Amino acid sequence: MIFGIGTDIVEVERIKKELASHGDKFIEMLFTESERIYCTRTDNVAIRAQCFAARFAAKEAFLKALGSGLRGGLRWKDIEVVNNELGKPEIRMQNTAQEICEKAGINGIYVSLSHTKESAIAVVILEKL
Repeated sequence: MIFGIGTDIVEVERIKKELASHGDKFIEMLFTESERIYCTRTDNVAIRAQCFAARFAAKEAFLKALGSGLRGGLRWKDIEVVNNELGKPEIRMQNTAQEICEKAGINGIYVSLSHTKESAIAVVILEKL
């Protein structure tokens, strides 16, 4: 049974501006170490911004699917977007996000990401059996 569906779209230019203005402080506040490593594997600022934008969209879409927003101690870094060995994006939950999902009986998380030079989009489906 579907627990929730969330979608989000992010303008890449917005993320580029945040990276230029706040740099490491911005990415350290929102992204886990593995997300930062993955997105900074290139020196190309545009590709970095697209990567971070897609991950931010996934975090927002996850929160929309959950229906809670950032409440009750939930933090951005509790939601981690990783790629499996085939490159498929997956969401790993940590800390409060994991606790909330366990209490709600959520046992399936599906995520799809896409981006262009201008925008990044994510769709998240949470499943409860």
